[in-house]
Amino acid sequence: MPIRSRVPSYGKCFLCGGTFAKNVIGRHLKKCAPAHDPGKGKPVRLFHLAVEGRHAPDYWMHLEMPASATLAHLDDFLRAVWLECCGHLSVFIIGGVAYELDTGMVDAMWKHIFGSPYSTRSMDIKLQQVLSVGETFTYEYDFGTTTELKLKVAGERQGARPAKGVRVLARNYAPVIPCVRCGRPAHWVHVWGDYETYCGAHAQEEEDWEEGFLPLVNSPRVGMCAYTGPDAEELRFEETAPEKA
Repeated sequence: MPIRSRVPSYGKCFLCGGTFAKNVIGRHLKKCAPAHDPGKGKPVRLFHLAVEGRHAPDYWMHLEMPASATLAHLDDFLRAVWLECCGHLSVFIIGGVAYELDTGMVDAMWKHIFGSPYSTRSMDIKLQQVLSVGETFTYEYDFGTTTELKLKVAGERQGARPAKGVRVLARNYAPVIPCVRCGRPAHWVHVWGDYETYCGAHAQEEEDWEEGFLPLVNSPRVGMCAYTGPDAEELRFEETAPEKA
């Protein structure tokens, strides 16, 4: 169940530090990304990818990665920054083909029970072999409690290869969602209830506090399965929008 904010979505440009509305950040990055290129090494072809929750569009980010990287590399990053909880299966749907990663976990049964309407291939294929500028595609993580993403190749350019394989250009600020009891900013979601959100004080008053709550994290997978946010501290982004936004 997507957890939505009630205000327009703003995000932070990780290159210049500016605050921008979701509907203008893409245009901003077309100039800001080359202006902040590290400029080290031989230039390579880079894809600019816009990613958002398919049913929770308040959660979004913009990435830059080599066009020669594989879908498996992109899958690794999406898991690390937004999704990974229990090693579930995942799939990209591009042009009527399912590019799958089977981790051998129990949720493979859903694929075997219901089948797939798509022909399937491995994720071990380069982005530039299956994608081009302007193309949109989808991604699913976990075939039981599924998180769906929508992606678009927003542009491409020649530039320095990202030091860690992926350069995060921008991300949405963490939505400020009120506690259902007091209206103060919530930090917990009641997953054994109706996905209502609570501040810390009121969450701890619930009988199932120790097992029935998950942290309210800045990800479209918030409140699902056992997701508590990325393991790597540098991938966490819980900053909220400045008051002037």
